[in-house]
Amino acid sequence: MSASPSGSEVQGGSRWKQETVELLSSMRFAIALFTIICIASVIGTVVQQHQPPVNYVNQFGPFWAEVFGRLGLYAVYSTAWFLLILVFLVVSTSLCVARHTPKILADLRNYKENIRESALLAFHLKASGALPLDRAQALARVSEVLANDGWKGKAQVREGGVMVAARQGAANKLGYIAAHSAIVLICIGGLLDGDLIVNAQMALLGKSTYAGGGLIKDVAPEHRLSTANPTFRANLYVPEKAVAGTAVINLTSGIVLQDLPFQVELKKFVVEYYDTGMPKLFASDIVVHDADGTKTEAKVKVNEPFIHKGIAIYQSSFEDGGSKLTLMARPMGRPGAPFEVKGEVGGVTTLTNAASQTDKLQLEFTGLRTINVENLAAENAGSTSGADVRKVDLVGSLGEHLGSGARVKADKKLHNVGPSVTYKLRDASGQAREYSNYMIPVELDGQKVFLAGVRDSPDQAFRYLRIPADERSTLDDWMQMKAALADPASRMEAARRYVRQSAPADKPELAQQLEASVLRALTLFAGAEAVRKDAPSAGLVALQDFIETNVPEADRSRTSEVLIRILNGGLFELLNLVRERAGRAALPPGEDAQRFMGQAVLSLSDSFAYPAPLLLSLTGFDQVQASVFQVTRAPGQKLVYLGCGFLILGVFAMLYIRERRLWIWIEGPADAPSTTVTLALSATRQTMDTDKDFDALKTRMLQTP
Repeated sequence: MSASPSGSEVQGGSRWKQETVELLSSMRFAIALFTIICIASVIGTVVQQHQPPVNYVNQFGPFWAEVFGRLGLYAVYSTAWFLLILVFLVVSTSLCVARHTPKILADLRNYKENIRESALLAFHLKASGALPLDRAQALARVSEVLANDGWKGKAQVREGGVMVAARQGAANKLGYIAAHSAIVLICIGGLLDGDLIVNAQMALLGKSTYAGGGLIKDVAPEHRLSTANPTFRANLYVPEKAVAGTAVINLTSGIVLQDLPFQVELKKFVVEYYDTGMPKLFASDIVVHDADGTKTEAKVKVNEPFIHKGIAIYQSSFEDGGSKLTLMARPMGRPGAPFEVKGEVGGVTTLTNAASQTDKLQLEFTGLRTINVENLAAENAGSTSGADVRKVDLVGSLGEHLGSGARVKADKKLHNVGPSVTYKLRDASGQAREYSNYMIPVELDGQKVFLAGVRDSPDQAFRYLRIPADERSTLDDWMQMKAALADPASRMEAARRYVRQSAPADKPELAQQLEASVLRALTLFAGAEAVRKDAPSAGLVALQDFIETNVPEADRSRTSEVLIRILNGGLFELLNLVRERAGRAALPPGEDAQRFMGQAVLSLSDSFAYPAPLLLSLTGFDQVQASVFQVTRAPGQKLVYLGCGFLILGVFAMLYIRERRLWIWIEGPADAPSTTVTLALSATRQTMDTDKDFDALKTRMLQTP
């Protein structure tokens, strides 16, 4: 269509009405609206939609997060301004089609045979020649050539000759109508299947969003939409062995519940994984229960929905359905007996047995992962992740990604390290940290360790405390060492044992000094003695502070080596002491003991910075899966499909069908033995093919028979 107002004019009405219709039906206005929609769609693609507000604050900052939120950029396709633009685009394109369609249809019926014969000389593609045929024979020859080439024509007999007007590729004009009609159909389908109908019901029927908590069955009717709702797109959460019949529609200001005309029961959820740990296939075996008692079994897979009573059930995702968890709580701050904690994912409990703490802790079970695939390739240089900037080899890292395309990287060793549990500990002030602990030990650098992760906010990565596992693959040795380290009597006994093992028997004064040194090292390491009153410390940091405070700089290197040596010896005796109390044999010196003690010293030092009074380790679980289905009733879907078909046909017609018009003037009296034939060609796009076709047509039409 042309941007000029060459269509049907607005008849009657005021000038304001005429100018309004002219503006709405102009192509410039439609293109402007379409540009805004494209920009909004890009924003909706780049910015994740319907995420928790804290995610946007972490990403954009408080100020811009508030600005973008007020603009509706976190739910672009549901905002009033986006829907209003869609409505205006539908009106504008519809008016444009309505105004130009009569002109196009009239143009399809018009061969323009009334053109003057002298006007043919002004065309770029023209030719003229004489034929030794009378006018009737020449007209028959022209008609035969046009029919063979697929031209449709119309002849007009004039005084002194016959004007033949022909055309080819008339469907090119229909492509404009099809393409613009497709935009209207797609936009109307988008409006029907979007939130426009839901928002209209909320405005006209007194419905409102719900932002509270509790059970779905307890939500008031004003927050529910009836089963007669003509269009919706909602999420249905169904745990295994459970039945659900109410879906959730997420809106900007909250949620609205959508009652379904049936209930969905999840019999079994099946998930398969790639070697990388990513889900390869997940499907749900469901039973649909109708109100009349009819049951329909089906299997729903990704991209393979089940349609029942006009409602499509898609497999959207999967979550934990309330797995039963059993954890062992072990005090980290002071000596205390471990105790068992039971709960389920999504549940909350209060830890009342934490005797070492005066304040109660609220434990929130947030997740269970039964499969954790990690890259444990020890042959990598350093075998470290990019989380530690001190161990990132930038040149080596670039070398792994650049170079020959034929190289095969074989530096990955993917391994399932077992289940992990995620939970939050919330104190009395409401502050919470998130923790992620693995159930079984993971072998890193030749030593099996338990990984206990912690992070302060969801946008941070977990920081892991590596706790060495004993020969029984348990936490017992390390936890008992930590408890004994906090006991002065145990530290004294460990120092005495170390002296008996290391000091010569004939030098009692040396033994006494060594015992004092070992005891001092253990006391500093345990944080029982403050080196700096303004900044109390423990672990290796306390030893460092002691050396910097009391030892001259020239002697610090030698003193630190001696202090670390006697600390390791004292902690080793402390380990054997707790093993003896537990009725187990002492750990014999050797490579295994050295590897265990090396990691134990580091983890004991780091444990003083562990921000929780309890370490919760997963001891058992009963997994319950849940499927998240997307249930949709989309009456506009057929309009969108029809619009896409029109759009394909329209674009194909406009790009690949060329409209051409041909005029042939056969000049001469009816009884004359010869005639003069003049022809001219007009095409919407001048191409080399058009020139070749005209030359071939000219040759066939003007050659002497």
